[in-house]
Amino acid sequence: MHAPAKKTTAPVRITRIVVAPLLGESPPGGWSNEIKADDSIHALIAVHTDAGITGFGSAFTDGRLVEAAAKVLEPLLLGENALEPERVSEKLHQNTFWMGRGGSLTHAISGIDIALWDILGKVTGLSIGRLAGGRYTDRVTPYCSLLMTEPSAMGDEIISFRDQGFKAFKIGWGPFGRRDDFKLDEAIVDAARRALPEGGKLMVDAGGSDAFWPNGLKWALRTADMLADHDVYWFEEPLKPDAIDDFVVLRNQSKLPIAGGEVLTRRQAYIPFLTQGAFDIVQPDVTKVGGLSEQRRIARLAEDFGVRYVGHGWNTALGLAADLQLAAALPNVDLVEYIGGSAYVDNIMAKPFSLDADGMLTIPDLPGLGVTLDPDRVAQYTPDAASLFDGG
Repeated sequence: MHAPAKKTTAPVRITRIVVAPLLGESPPGGWSNEIKADDSIHALIAVHTDAGITGFGSAFTDGRLVEAAAKVLEPLLLGENALEPERVSEKLHQNTFWMGRGGSLTHAISGIDIALWDILGKVTGLSIGRLAGGRYTDRVTPYCSLLMTEPSAMGDEIISFRDQGFKAFKIGWGPFGRRDDFKLDEAIVDAARRALPEGGKLMVDAGGSDAFWPNGLKWALRTADMLADHDVYWFEEPLKPDAIDDFVVLRNQSKLPIAGGEVLTRRQAYIPFLTQGAFDIVQPDVTKVGGLSEQRRIARLAEDFGVRYVGHGWNTALGLAADLQLAAALPNVDLVEYIGGSAYVDNIMAKPFSLDADGMLTIPDLPGLGVTLDPDRVAQYTPDAASLFDGG
């Protein structure tokens, strides 16, 4: 006789979506038209359910746009089963493509999808890493992501975070490539390199997705040679994000790995970059690309093409938590991005992230994202904090 089948988990219905734009401590981005502390570039999202379980996510876009998108998406979400994140998120994508695939709607869906995975984990008692395929690793190295400064200050900036335990660093944007001064660019990199801890890694992000990026393929080829001479680990966004043919040439000729893809959204946008060989390292952002569901598919697709996946993580503690869970669930993911000094990473959780003696982060093996927001801390950065935690 066969044992009787166990009863399936009852649906957990979505009752409400809440968006809380983060304001007041938005970190500098290095953009030409620089953001201000009170500008909204990230928003937290809460998905409430009839089971009294709330999932949390994060979206990388102006909070006002996330709020508007949530109003559009809510009729498609209310009453849906929150335990089916991939299906529900795909429903949102499929029913809104005609409004513009890849824009603010997709960014908002990203935060919703992360929240749905968080709910699934809380209901089942499993971490997202286990739900998404298992745990290949228990910890990962965070690389401290910093803006470039003048050479005289760059080394001191690295040292301040080195003293906090970071072993790997990415420097980017700022004056690099923007002053037609190759010697300045090299001096910044040299200063950072000399400040690294023993055995430390250094990555360089040109920020080619900045407004009116002035440089092209020849600059990128010359700069790649210089960075290789300074033992830089990878060269990120050296070209305008849509210059796929130039990326292919650069990747073929560069002595160091070429990384990019942070501005692309949904898996369809990545296919030509992967099939044509534009990247050594692909960098989707879980809070923009479509959430964990889409991030995992892109990472697996990249793996099939022999392209390394390292998520772009210039977002919030919830984005970092999602990246950590996916780092556990995928093979050969050994780095996650960690914004240096961002209040939205360091000061919104009940238990902030902390590095171990090896400069690594332990990946939580707790239900869902494995982290807990602190309502009082969140309230410092949004007027809508209470509604995030109140099911209504």
